[in-house]
Amino acid sequence: MNNNKIAVGLDIGTTKIVAIVGQRNEHGKLEILGMGRAKSLGVHRGVVNNITQTIDSIKKAVAEAEKAANYKIKDVTVGIAGQHIRSLQHSDYISRPNFEDVIDDTDLERLKEQVHKLVMLPGEEIIHVLPQEYKVDSQTEIIEPRGFHGSRLEANFHVVVGQISLIRNIARCVKEAGLNLIGITLEPLASSDAVLSQEEKEAGVALIDIGGGTTDIAIFKDNIIRHTAVIPFGGNVITDDIKTGCSIIERQAEILKVKYGSAWPSENKEIEVISIPGLHGRDPKEITVKKLSQIIHARIEEIISLAYLELRNYGCEEQKKKLIAGIVMTGGGAKLKHLRQLTEYTTGMDVRIGYCNEHLASGQPGELASPEYATAIGLLMTGLDNLQIEPEKKEKVIHSDEETPQQSVIQESNKKVTKIKKEEKVVSKPNKEKKKSIFSTFQEKFIKYINDTE
Repeated sequence: MNNNKIAVGLDIGTTKIVAIVGQRNEHGKLEILGMGRAKSLGVHRGVVNNITQTIDSIKKAVAEAEKAANYKIKDVTVGIAGQHIRSLQHSDYISRPNFEDVIDDTDLERLKEQVHKLVMLPGEEIIHVLPQEYKVDSQTEIIEPRGFHGSRLEANFHVVVGQISLIRNIARCVKEAGLNLIGITLEPLASSDAVLSQEEKEAGVALIDIGGGTTDIAIFKDNIIRHTAVIPFGGNVITDDIKTGCSIIERQAEILKVKYGSAWPSENKEIEVISIPGLHGRDPKEITVKKLSQIIHARIEEIISLAYLELRNYGCEEQKKKLIAGIVMTGGGAKLKHLRQLTEYTTGMDVRIGYCNEHLASGQPGELASPEYATAIGLLMTGLDNLQIEPEKKEKVIHSDEETPQQSVIQESNKKVTKIKKEEKVVSKPNKEKKKSIFSTFQEKFIKYINDTE
């Protein structure tokens, strides 16, 4: 077994923390060597609110994954989400002194530096700068501007921002758990790698990831990410509604949701009754399946409506921005019965449930293809892609025991992370230099900043 080709995805969610160890086989499919799962006790709506509990949960999930894989985990790729994440569209340009020179990586980097000068709200920093299309002088809709001649280079960017202090908390938890944080990416972008096909991204598709604390949205068109959003509601809110509506404890409410829950009340009959054991000798309670579905329907319809509002804000009703591939729903909340039918009815769009089995090698446990593991699988894929980009330069990027942290650059258009050696200038071949050119200098400072938690 070649340890250099093994990567780890760490999904720090609101309800669970999952660590997945894997590698690619000769056919490029994922072989999962081990998985660990622990209940997430210190995260609320994607944001760490208890450092100690989060560290303990990470350690439990990692220890379980190490035991299953018989592999010592050191480096992990982590996803970020939460209600503090927001996005915006921005256009910017640069003037070139000599239009006879062809546009190269230096020009693209200078243009992106312009974007980093945007003034954010207090405490916010730019996480991703994702280029859309370029314009050179009067020529528009250019996807790859390198090699063009022109005096003015302009581009549209999708900018993702978040609260830097909250992201630093995630970095601290990972480091305190004894792990090296080698990459951070937006969770809906990771999930999209796991469940969306290139054809869907080309035709136009919206990914709706219903997690425990948040619902993440990512919209793709022409193989370019066009819009991202985070809705501060998820499966936990549905569980709370059941707990309140039925006057039962949270554990019972979660069991009812998973085992009997449905998003379409008309599919259930009034005569179907569920008996819930009473507490400490009290009489059991009875609730009809139809009433349970009505409680779930009210909340899940709200979540779908808010998600559809984000799609309309993007402009999905315009002919040019139409999402031909419709909606793909994933995350633990996507397992809710009749969710696909309700979403189709509410939005009028084609809907499917996103599974990860397309990327898994044969013989893998069926549980891993479940929508609830889409983010963890996507983070694992990101980590493995890093190793393919620079297999000879695999190094730890963030160390908790060094005064001067190493640098990492987050690739923004494809969400891949390239690792570079500390205090060393990288000389790449032309094809690798092209990959590096889409990274921003700001992201180097960003990783160093979140690493400096002491």
